[in-house]
Amino acid sequence: MSALPAPVLHPDLTPAQRDCLDALPLTGHHVVSGPPGSGKSLLAAHRAVHLALTGRQTLLLSYSNLLQQVLNGTLQSLAVPGVPAVAATVHSWIHRHFGRDARSTDDGWFDWPALIHRAAAGFGRDDQDTPQLVVDEGQDLPPGFYQLARLLGTTVTVFADECQRLTATNSTLTEITTALGRTTERVDLVGNHRNTREIAALAEHFRTGGPRPEPPGRSGPLPLVRHHAGDKALVDDIVALAAERPHHRIGVIVSSLRTAANLMKLLERAGLAREPQMYSSKATSGRYRDLDLARPGVTLVQRASVKGQDFDTVVIADAEADAACDPTAADLRMTYYVMITRAREDLVLGWRGSRPPRHLAGLDGLVRTA
Repeated sequence: MSALPAPVLHPDLTPAQRDCLDALPLTGHHVVSGPPGSGKSLLAAHRAVHLALTGRQTLLLSYSNLLQQVLNGTLQSLAVPGVPAVAATVHSWIHRHFGRDARSTDDGWFDWPALIHRAAAGFGRDDQDTPQLVVDEGQDLPPGFYQLARLLGTTVTVFADECQRLTATNSTLTEITTALGRTTERVDLVGNHRNTREIAALAEHFRTGGPRPEPPGRSGPLPLVRHHAGDKALVDDIVALAAERPHHRIGVIVSSLRTAANLMKLLERAGLAREPQMYSSKATSGRYRDLDLARPGVTLVQRASVKGQDFDTVVIADAEADAACDPTAADLRMTYYVMITRAREDLVLGWRGSRPPRHLAGLDGLVRTA
């Protein structure tokens, strides 16, 4: 007989989100899929706390360090004294668990067959130090990780959306469930509680597959496609947005660290009311690694690190970086699907150059231009 789910801890969950949590027994492997804005990251944190209430260590894992910071903050808001739930990146956990034997490979991951072989040697032992695993944005992890997790984790719960894959080594929902085993249960989460209808409609233009998500209930302004003559014009626009929306968290999404660094220099000289923030995955500590994502103001972040984030206003700063790409390519469409759905209230798609990028054509009725 399966143990009953722990009680819901958060009073602001929607009925669909509560039902999702209640449908997850505290044993076995589970995969929860849902569209952007459905609350997967929030529910992943709840699931980690529920599992930790059993008294066993529980890890809430993510690919991105920036997402790990968000998840850690959510866990703290759900804090239950003595409950051993911790947020960590997959890389940091693998290194802690296997030590120096976890050799990196050319794709930035690990020698999964070697680690799986080691884990298989101890499979079946009831080691109380073996953590229960909850994975957020699980589509960004390779199948080898899930084969390993099946052997190491007493319980593995994955929250994922295969329409939001941004890494070169990723997994579909079928690959995840296959790797975890035939008894893995699937749960579908519905609803979009982040975007406005207008932002969601533009995102739908770029969606690559899967069932059509339910439209949000809120309405707002049409997303804006805006031409900038250069970096200064772009920064002037960002400064104006910050002045008009002093309580907004404004996420400026860029294609490269170089672009982020150039914009950061200009923003620091622009006299913003609040000091701008910039995240760099190359930083190991300090102001470019540890951000306060809850405070209003401007935050610069690269595309690869934006997964799991949301901002009141989003500026996609350099759409011209994709001008040479096939506008129908799945990777391009998936990238814009992810970036667009980070916006809660307002969205600007900026571009520089002599002509608009091809992937911003054919958006009549979905955007306004300036």
